[in-house]
Amino acid sequence: MLYLVSALLTALICGPLYGGHLVYRDAVAVPQFSLSAAAFGVDGSAPRAVPQDAVLGLASRIVDGGWLVALLTTAAVFGAGVGFGRLARRLVPQAGAAGAVAAAAVGIWNPFVAERLLQGHWSLLIGYATLGPIVLAVLDLGDRRSWRPAVLLVGLFAAAGFTPTGSILALTIAGVTAIAARPGLRASLACGAGWVVTASPWLVAAAVSDASQSSSGASAFTLRAEPGLGPLGTAAGLGGIWNADAVPASRTTWWAVVATVVFLAVIFAGSVRLFASAEPTRSGERTRSRDPLLVLAVLALVVVVLVIAFATGPGVAVMDALLAHVPGAGLLRDSQKYLALAVPFASLAVAAAVGALRRWVPGGFAASAIGLLILAPLPDLAWGVGGQIRSVTIPTDYTQVADVVGDGGGRSVALWPTATVRSLSWTGGPSLSPLPRMIDAPVVVDGALVVDGESLDAPSGRTADIVAVLDEGGDPARLARLGVAWVVSEEADPPVLLAAGADEVVTGDHLRLFHISGAEPAPSPSAVAWAAAISALTLWFVALAAGVIAAFRHAWPPRRTAAS
Repeated sequence: MLYLVSALLTALICGPLYGGHLVYRDAVAVPQFSLSAAAFGVDGSAPRAVPQDAVLGLASRIVDGGWLVALLTTAAVFGAGVGFGRLARRLVPQAGAAGAVAAAAVGIWNPFVAERLLQGHWSLLIGYATLGPIVLAVLDLGDRRSWRPAVLLVGLFAAAGFTPTGSILALTIAGVTAIAARPGLRASLACGAGWVVTASPWLVAAAVSDASQSSSGASAFTLRAEPGLGPLGTAAGLGGIWNADAVPASRTTWWAVVATVVFLAVIFAGSVRLFASAEPTRSGERTRSRDPLLVLAVLALVVVVLVIAFATGPGVAVMDALLAHVPGAGLLRDSQKYLALAVPFASLAVAAAVGALRRWVPGGFAASAIGLLILAPLPDLAWGVGGQIRSVTIPTDYTQVADVVGDGGGRSVALWPTATVRSLSWTGGPSLSPLPRMIDAPVVVDGALVVDGESLDAPSGRTADIVAVLDEGGDPARLARLGVAWVVSEEADPPVLLAAGADEVVTGDHLRLFHISGAEPAPSPSAVAWAAAISALTLWFVALAAGVIAAFRHAWPPRRTAAS
């Protein structure tokens, strides 16, 4: 029943993702992802999609990239439901199958999932989906002290490490669970080393990045309090993404207040049931089975408090200081995404509420009643969050330009307009350009993000120089000296100096490609950087494969013969 309900809810959300390519806000799926230096994180830019883009680049040689992104998103949503359901079955056994199903519904159908889908953070949901299984793996490691849970845990670290934020989420939940499971120093050190291995693709990329450290912008990414709820109600209800445009319509009305109150009431009732039902030992101490519930509850509380704190004036000042002086602090700027760490306990509390309700009504009715209280308040999560998340058809202009440019001959491609987020005629909403993920040549991307009229993460160095030349008219001679041999004008009139002095080689309905003769070679990663990146990615694949094998052997252990 757990797998069936998770599959049905997942299909209800992810159905529109199939049949084309997802190009919506930060989510960009293309037929075949490039294997450029940017995909491996060694082009000097901040490693925001490492090893994600390299993995997609390799896999899309076999399976169309549109299908890959759709399948991975579906697997993440489904995995979240099954993972939190299995966690409830382990830690709240008295709730039975009905409790596990309710926990799965919470894991799949909540504002956090809806908002991250609307922001295009499908890959973050992969890390989110590993949280429940990671708790189980750490608990098994504490109980069995064998190699299999440790290998499985490292494999889960690799899956979560599809993005840097997922890697941080995985390490945090594993560390907190280890407080209760007490797996031993040797096992903890081994798993910690395994995490470093799985995080090595983005750690290597960060080491070779020459992106300037952000010195501000924390205020633009803080928790956005929803009407009538305030920061506390918003965070406790798992909502509040910084981008007000990436919010389901149902969360912008009074209905969000009703939904959150109902959700928190179920959480409160389940929490009371969870800790009231724990039986003390003869010495009066808590049973060991209660410890994981306690540490997960504390984690949820701490995360909610910290997310709220970072939305205050002093919190913003602290975050800005971290951004200015601590390398890698940019991973913490969008603090609301760490509310994912509150979902494990929320799912357990909902399961416990179902268990309490089963004392008076049948389990199926209890699960249905609690499930209705979870699903009904967020009706527009269905069918791609109200039809906003859906696949589209990429115009043939893009494939034509990618074919003409090829690897660029060691020269760069620049995009015009330079704005990072576009409103293209064929996407049906704001998005990034798909070109950087389709072209094998190095692509110069502005990278600046405009939030509430404020420009953040402005480019520096050579990228800033190229953007400035384009903004000043696109003088071909100056671009050539900067190593730019190609300029793509995307649904806009090209810079006037470029149009007058460069050769137009592709003229399409959506794109115009200009070639600049005599461009100097663009800077390229060193052999050492390439070797480090490829080695890190190889280790990541090995860790992932080992985890898959361990999971398979756990699910289907080898049969013992009579002789054994």
